[in-house]
Amino acid sequence: MSFTAKILVGLGLGAAVGWFLGARAEPFRLVADAFVRLLEMTVLPYLTVSLVAGIGRLDPRRAKSLFLRVGAITLVLWGLALSLVLLMPLAFPEIQTASFFSTTLVEDRPRIDLVSLYVPSNPFYSLANNVVPAVVVFSFVLGVALMGAPGKERLLDPLTVLEGALARANRFLIRLTPIGVFAIAAHFAGTVDLGQLARLRVYLVAYGVLALFLALYLLPALVACLTPIPAGRVLRSMKDVLITGFMTGDVFVVLPTLIERCKELLSEAAVSDAQDAALPEVIVPAFYNFPHAAKILSLSFVLFAAWYSETALRLADYPRLVVAGVVSLFGSVNGAIPFLLDVARVPMDTFQLFLATSILAARFGTLAAAMHMVVIALVGTYALSGRLRLSPGRIARELVMASGFAALTIVGLGVAIRAMGAGQYEGDRVALEMGLLRPPAEPAVILREVPEPLPPPAPAGSSLLAAVRQRRLVRVGYVEGQAPYSFFNSRGELVGFDVEMAYTLASDLGVALELAPVPKERLAFALEDGRYDLVMGGVFMVTRRVGQLDFSPPYVDETLAFVVRDHRRAEFSSAEWVRAQKGLRVAAPDLPYFLTVLRREFPDLQVVPVPLRDVQGFLSGKGESVDALCLTAERGSFLTLLYPAFAVAVPHPLEVRLPLAYPVGRHDLEMTRYLATWIDLKKKDGTIQALYEHWILGRDARRSPAGAPRP
Repeated sequence: MSFTAKILVGLGLGAAVGWFLGARAEPFRLVADAFVRLLEMTVLPYLTVSLVAGIGRLDPRRAKSLFLRVGAITLVLWGLALSLVLLMPLAFPEIQTASFFSTTLVEDRPRIDLVSLYVPSNPFYSLANNVVPAVVVFSFVLGVALMGAPGKERLLDPLTVLEGALARANRFLIRLTPIGVFAIAAHFAGTVDLGQLARLRVYLVAYGVLALFLALYLLPALVACLTPIPAGRVLRSMKDVLITGFMTGDVFVVLPTLIERCKELLSEAAVSDAQDAALPEVIVPAFYNFPHAAKILSLSFVLFAAWYSETALRLADYPRLVVAGVVSLFGSVNGAIPFLLDVARVPMDTFQLFLATSILAARFGTLAAAMHMVVIALVGTYALSGRLRLSPGRIARELVMASGFAALTIVGLGVAIRAMGAGQYEGDRVALEMGLLRPPAEPAVILREVPEPLPPPAPAGSSLLAAVRQRRLVRVGYVEGQAPYSFFNSRGELVGFDVEMAYTLASDLGVALELAPVPKERLAFALEDGRYDLVMGGVFMVTRRVGQLDFSPPYVDETLAFVVRDHRRAEFSSAEWVRAQKGLRVAAPDLPYFLTVLRREFPDLQVVPVPLRDVQGFLSGKGESVDALCLTAERGSFLTLLYPAFAVAVPHPLEVRLPLAYPVGRHDLEMTRYLATWIDLKKKDGTIQALYEHWILGRDARRSPAGAPRP
């Protein structure tokens, strides 16, 4: 069985196993992550050694001419590939999408320091911390210095041996690819959202079409434009090279054949100088370590991941992404993509999608990579021998034709992708069908009306906790419509984070549970009146309430954020931008703490107070016309599932935390102390974390167990 067949078998078996196991395929992630780390292990050492040795072997005078002229051609090739990368998002369809809360929303990532990124004050630090651009600069400078150093052969010989050893080590690790692909496919197939899976084909189709356009039309046309060699002749000569490269997915294995075919084409074109005819033997190895067109084209995944995850990229982000991308791609693509996802502030989880799609995309990329090498070999030879055909009219004509064909390709690609569909939006259905993660053994009594007061503890003066145990019933107040903490799902079941915490509390106390609605406007009065033992429904622990109520310790912190129309997410993600605007109208819950924080941090905002019960109405278009709704990122993310035209924006670098706690009835100190110990234990035994992942982060959101109680 060929190696390619083994990879495909691993891919198929992994997908089948993952599909069968479902969420139980999560442990395969350990193997997948280990495989990725093994592949990355030799990348930077090999990059450093190969660049130093490759540049150091060159003669200074010849090297200067080589790098200036062939380097200019390489820049042109990068420009062509980058143009397709930036055009690709035009083919992506408009989608209606939203997601659960992600911790990446609140991470305040530091600004990229370009000096530290590209200028290594300590190369060993750059190597240790995977700062790829700085490693490239260091290796290039050392290689240039080595070119004119006396006795350099004594260093080049061991470097050559080390380069070969690293290459052998890498080839050994590549043999593990079928196993790694099996683990990646199993984890992906078992845990992927099928609604989102439909959108992956958008990238695969777009990348494949643009790679074919680059390899089979654009690059051969460039050769024909600048040299006497026709594009059709280039393709006929290289067809075996391209097929072999596509099947193996590795351009390295076809380099010897590629060089020989280039020499044959030069001979046919009557390049009589034997030294010039042999230039491909120098050009291709010297520029093999430079990013080729396929690597540049892989930058399109970052733009796809931004579209896929609804991460807004501003116009100012593109130049930084392009520069960082080109330099980081001097190393491994697997090392560059996570770095670029971080630069673009795209959720790092999407890297697993890159690994899953790269199995097929790499084969199309190999076609572009092989043709890239053909162009620098042929056009580079003509450039070094001074025989390039630089006709402005011819170049302009070819440029117009290429632009027209590129436009037709993008338009056709967009039509095809829209015809295939990008997946149907199901976020609202998933959110409203969520069930309890841990269905209770004993159902609760669920009331829909405010209950009568409970009898006072007996004997007089005894604690509320003692009364709960005496009557063998705990009455917990819930706040209706506080998703994801307490709300009624589409089946009429009362569910949510705090509803499950109430079941857990009743179970730990060994008593029955009664859940009753709390009037939001009279929360303090209802607790003092003895209608509830405590309230569990996403209640903010804010300064004004602390003076009115006794609270348990906080169990979850939420983050102040804005809920805005999708196209304004990037604007409101900058606190500096929000402060600089005049006349922005922002709705906010009519809670003094919310209003105080907003007016303190953004004094020029026009704040529109809204009763808590009417917050959701602003998203459905029933409220006043405003630019944004101030809420928390956790609740706002859940609401965007119901209203996918909106998105959550956390204004960086501002960080305002709002703790949630449980108000206790009758100011009972003993019950408050019990809750403090109980919450601490629930944190330590993983209960709160499990419920947080389910209700806030959306893990196992599609799982809807039977037996959830109804009113």
